[in-house]
Amino acid sequence: MAGQPIRVVIADDEPLIRAGIRMILISDPDIEVVGEAADGRAAVEAARAHAADVVLLDIQMPVLDGLSALPELRRAAPAARVIVLTTFGERENVLRALEHGGAGFLLKDTAPAELIRAVRAAAAGDAYLSPAATRHVVERLATGREAARSEQARVRVAALSEKERGVLAVLGEGLSNADAGRRLHMSEATVKTYVSRILAKLDCENRVQAALLARDAGL
Repeated sequence: MAGQPIRVVIADDEPLIRAGIRMILISDPDIEVVGEAADGRAAVEAARAHAADVVLLDIQMPVLDGLSALPELRRAAPAARVIVLTTFGERENVLRALEHGGAGFLLKDTAPAELIRAVRAAAAGDAYLSPAATRHVVERLATGREAARSEQARVRVAALSEKERGVLAVLGEGLSNADAGRRLHMSEATVKTYVSRILAKLDCENRVQAALLARDAGL
């Protein structure tokens, strides 16, 4: 609801990383860290118990790793948006997380301002594609799978109108609604309407999945 802080759960098995993320997030008066977890199972419970808006989820954790926790978390706290925390050495895991409905990902050495932007974007319903890392990782990951997926992706994208394909193409670049509007000479509200329509037509849960589909289709 308007005026209420964004409720965040931090899930990472390293106490120092959790503490650092907490310090960054609580510097923003609109963000509240409502829970922490040191393993995937605890992350699922914390997200459910605290009605989290956003969960920052590490991949490498004991008991239940982040990839295994993600589908359980989405069932236990369906309103929570999940941002995966990763390193460049975990690229394949990142793609799997995005395909299973993660709202984006951040590198663990992300700048504080970008971390806050990502949390705000996720809470607003947008997937956060890091300009510094996500585009690069998605492109690298998609390379080995494009041949198998491209035809299916092109068939799905063919159901879109020309304007919808144009909007989908800029989603593949990781642009925000505002930046997409400037690129396409549309209002931000119009872009948002197009994005909702595109997600429905393509049966995509979020912008990240649509962006991956755009890349597979060669847009």
